[in-house]
Amino acid sequence: MIKSAFFRLTTAICVLLISLNFAMAQNKLGIFDNHTDIGACKHPGFASFNANDQTYTIGGSGFNMWFADDQFHYLWTTLQGDFILRAEVKFLGNGVDPHRKVGWMVRNNLDSNSPHANATVHGDGLTSLQYRKTAEADTEEVKSEDQAPDVIQLERKGSTYIMSTAKFGEPFKVVQLENLSLDNEVYVGIYVCAHNADVMESAVYRNVRIIRPEKEDYVPYRDYIGSNLEILDIESGLRKVIHHSAHSIQAPNWTPDNEKLIYNSKGHLFTYQLATGEINPLNTGFATSNNNDHVLTFDGSLLGISHHSADNDGKSTIYYLPAKGDSTPVQVTKTGLGASYFHGWSPDKKTMVFTGERNGQYDIYSVDVESGEETRLTNFKTLDDGPEYSPDGKYIFFNSARSGKMQLWRMDADGKNPVQLTDDKYNDWFPHVSPDKKWIVFISFPEDIDPADHPFYKHCLIRLMPYEGGQPRIIAYIYGGQGSINVPSWSPDSKKIAFISNSD
Repeated sequence: MIKSAFFRLTTAICVLLISLNFAMAQNKLGIFDNHTDIGACKHPGFASFNANDQTYTIGGSGFNMWFADDQFHYLWTTLQGDFILRAEVKFLGNGVDPHRKVGWMVRNNLDSNSPHANATVHGDGLTSLQYRKTAEADTEEVKSEDQAPDVIQLERKGSTYIMSTAKFGEPFKVVQLENLSLDNEVYVGIYVCAHNADVMESAVYRNVRIIRPEKEDYVPYRDYIGSNLEILDIESGLRKVIHHSAHSIQAPNWTPDNEKLIYNSKGHLFTYQLATGEINPLNTGFATSNNNDHVLTFDGSLLGISHHSADNDGKSTIYYLPAKGDSTPVQVTKTGLGASYFHGWSPDKKTMVFTGERNGQYDIYSVDVESGEETRLTNFKTLDDGPEYSPDGKYIFFNSARSGKMQLWRMDADGKNPVQLTDDKYNDWFPHVSPDKKWIVFISFPEDIDPADHPFYKHCLIRLMPYEGGQPRIIAYIYGGQGSINVPSWSPDSKKIAFISNSD
């Protein structure tokens, strides 16, 4: 009888816990825990999540978000410490009040008078970083010069809050607020406020990201944070996270058969099946210290890799193997010459192009796949890197710091006739030519880094320019860098790219 009663009690507790977990899961929307009206809203708000395109639709009423009382509908989660919040947002409909609001809200609690930081855009285009220092205090603001942006980012660093906004495709405009002492444990989320108690307004948020940056004592190449494997639609700018890993995963290749992505993690290579999400190790035999320089031939039959070989004093050495995997990769670059980082195949598969360290200087080399004989293509004391053949084999695109900043260049396949393609404040790396030879996609690092460095965990831009050259435009704002897009990652139809972003 005692055992029977204990069993019934245990069963009842399990059922209760399952029910509670189910109820919590029912309220969870995407990356957010719940949604609610803040303050005495006259009409109940709503929120929904479209798992197919990973967008959020929010509707809310509310008289205002100002003075000592806020009224709005809030889709929220909870965080501690520092973070970066980013989203693109669009109002639905023409609206009733010009001061209807959307944005990112950070609050101590869900009370209407809570201390907060609010990166907001009004219906009439007014953009400001609004804040309430203490409960029941009046709201204050720092206005931005930006007007009607659709990209809103809010970053917390201790007691400093940084709002960055842009019209999609343009650089951020930034305002900053210091010494706002909100709790370490806060609510964060996206919202809609109608600024009119009698109406409902709504908005759609896309490319919503909550990012936990690296810690202050982070040591590069020793400490890593998590990774998102993302796919970006070039025309629309819509991004989807298709896989998250607590490990560092890097440098996705897109296979020409449109079936898989190949990426590296912890020295090994893996395949991601696009149709099913299945992940499997890719056999590289003894090569288990692979870095993120791995590239498929144009026809997808062979995979070139860069493995830190014990026989070459642990230096990066180039090999190739069948794309399906093999236990005995074939060595291409010779032992004892220096480190070699592979970046591109010639269309005929007879030549590889790579960044080589020879006698203390990094330049671009080509190497005959069969003989291992090298040809030096550049000779500068500053770094040349990221070489890649055009699909017709006529040109090699690369990045070089020879003009001061790291910029994109093009040269003939024999190294002659170099032409600079970008010339701006950013440090531009890893040009990748689309299969249809219409576009070049690349990553731009901040202007304040060492031009010869492409570090992890920075605010970076993925940019696009015409194949012939021209003004680049931003197609993604990311937190990433090293490993995000080191290798060619175009889809076969030239409509999408795969890349890595990061969050702890």
